Amino acid sequence: MSRFFQPVKKDESFKKPNLSTPPSENNTSSQIEQQREEEEEEEEEEEDTENAENNHREPTKFVTWNANSFLLRVKSNWPEFTKFVEAHDPDVIAVQVIRISPPFQLTGKGSSKNSGELKDDTNTSREEKQIVMRALSSPPFRKYNVWWSLSESKYAGTALLVKKCCRPTKVSFSLDRIAASKHEADGRVILAEFESFRLLNTYVPNNGWKEEENSFQRRRKWDKRILEFVMQSSDKPLIWCGDLNVSHQEIDVSHPDFFSGAKLNGYVPPNKEDCGQPGFTLNERKRFSAILTEGKLIDAYRYVHEEKDMDRGFSWSGHPIGKYRGKRMRIDYFIVSEKLKDRIIACEMHGHGIELEGFYGSDHCPVSLELSTSSDSSQI
Repeated sequence: MSRFFQPVKKDESFKKPNLSTPPSENNTSSQIEQQREEEEEEEEEEEDTENAENNHREPTKFVTWNANSFLLRVKSNWPEFTKFVEAHDPDVIAVQVIRISPPFQLTGKGSSKNSGELKDDTNTSREEKQIVMRALSSPPFRKYNVWWSLSESKYAGTALLVKKCCRPTKVSFSLDRIAASKHEADGRVILAEFESFRLLNTYVPNNGWKEEENSFQRRRKWDKRILEFVMQSSDKPLIWCGDLNVSHQEIDVSHPDFFSGAKLNGYVPPNKEDCGQPGFTLNERKRFSAILTEGKLIDAYRYVHEEKDMDRGFSWSGHPIGKYRGKRMRIDYFIVSEKLKDRIIACEMHGHGIELEGFYGSDHCPVSLELSTSSDSSQI
């Protein structure tokens, strides 16, 4: 069965924006108040949709965030993340590590997963979907259309939230442009096409520690495919964001010696260039350099910030307790085509401190990119 995408639609049963328990049936005044709120929300939603259609534009403000379980963040950290979104007002929010399964669907020849929609075929999954939909139906998130690419095993997964006034012309889910309607394994890719650029949201596979099929080999295949993708997509500028699971240079980790000498259970790979912390091995960094060079891409954060920032210069931080305390890596990026570099206004990490301030419950903090408006798309 073919897999497809569609924006998240508002569900009438999820209109109440807060996540508290609905009022009891006997509480008539509360019911009336709830109905009034729902009617007001419907009017605001209709007005937002009409305004979006009348004010269509290209996005210029972007946020990427590895939520480390989007469902858990909605349950535990949503008020804080909501304030962040309200303050920065991004046009696009790229999210990685959703960890919500797609629905199970019966077909004539067995079963398959609809990787573009949230699971709702069990009591637990319906409850989870309700929680997520309520959160996304409340301000400021109701201003966005949402696309999902989900893993069949409740692992990984990505989501893309785009303001209705910035709606892309096309959204696909594969690095293979021919098979764009299919979803990458583990839901690792969402590709949005805009008039003057493409936006690629990815959750790149972790390199792992050993020479195994789901470790080194998997990562090498991914790097080869992403290189092929950027080379074949040079007809239009690219913004590539997400958890790329690599720290490009020594400046991109807090403790280079620690990470380059890291081992798991004393194991040492036969090739010394595969040694060290996943994401900071020489082989990964060399392949990443090749992708940037051959694809004519630049690291937006490093383009803006040339010096090492030990407080705010990293997107991932180790657990406050244990050997990774205070150890940090920059593995979440905005990579942009060289043609876009003169439009970069800012690129920032929004978390800091050993106690993970601004991480909103994840071990990754949000990263933002702002571009200047292009009055003439032919100039870029």
